[in-house]
Amino acid sequence: MTKDWGLKDLLGLERLGAAEIEAILDEAAFFKKSPPKPLLAGRLAAFLFAEPSTRTRSSFEAAALRLGAEVLGFSTAGSSLAKGETLLDTMLNLQAVGVTHFIVRHERSGVLEPLAPKVAACVVNAGDGRHEHPTQALLDLLTLRERWGSFRGRKVVILGDVLHSRVARSNLFALKKLGARVTFCGPTPLVPDAFAELGARVEHDVEKALDGADAVNVLRLQLERMEQGFVPSLADYALAYRLTPERLERMKPDAVVLHPGPMNRGVEIDSEVADGPRSVILEQVANGVFARMAVLALCDRARTAGRTRG
Repeated sequence: MTKDWGLKDLLGLERLGAAEIEAILDEAAFFKKSPPKPLLAGRLAAFLFAEPSTRTRSSFEAAALRLGAEVLGFSTAGSSLAKGETLLDTMLNLQAVGVTHFIVRHERSGVLEPLAPKVAACVVNAGDGRHEHPTQALLDLLTLRERWGSFRGRKVVILGDVLHSRVARSNLFALKKLGARVTFCGPTPLVPDAFAELGARVEHDVEKALDGADAVNVLRLQLERMEQGFVPSLADYALAYRLTPERLERMKPDAVVLHPGPMNRGVEIDSEVADGPRSVILEQVANGVFARMAVLALCDRARTAGRTRG
């Protein structure tokens, strides 16, 4: 058991130290190399997803099942949440029927912060508003660490709609703690200069941002932003910021391409890049299971040991 973990909940990466982040990555690497054991036998995981999800939910379910947990079939649309019940009351009622792990995706930023200490079960943030998506960042980090070993001195570009991206924030918090340099790049309405206050370099010229980079994490351009006037048109955005083979050549020869999905091919990324030799996108998806196994197992150890810090 790692000595660098003592949390029953994972709500975000901003408050974690480098040792805690590395502890999750070490645990994930262990699970990837070793046959799974039923560490969560007798546990029951419930998925409270108020927003749609494919990759996150399926990999969390796979992670729970591989560790021997049961998964509770639950839909927020058909639950008492739709009748006005609070999220806390829903969690307490499900806990009363045996739920030990809540995996929650919600449209409201910070919704889990006041709730997690009020339940005995583990609470894992699967994405909350514009706040954080910690397990997505962890699987990104696991994928990069397998290539690099160390993050120190590496340059990572996060390209696209940073304003609305919880993935960008979680990646920034973790990468900085591990010694990487992070550049946010995109049009000014989607990458305001104020993001420099979080510790990222802000660049609006994609060629300059990609020069000498070790990795680029391409964010989905959320098409609903078109109606809100953040970019003039898809064509204009694609012309100025799409990751093309030519732009990829500005990066280091061994640089890699990530994308949290789902992709809008031809808008933020060319298919030739997404499916090319530098792409690690499917590796990210595969690593998501191991990263989430690590989170579920570590939080459960802290829960059963009575450690609830954070």
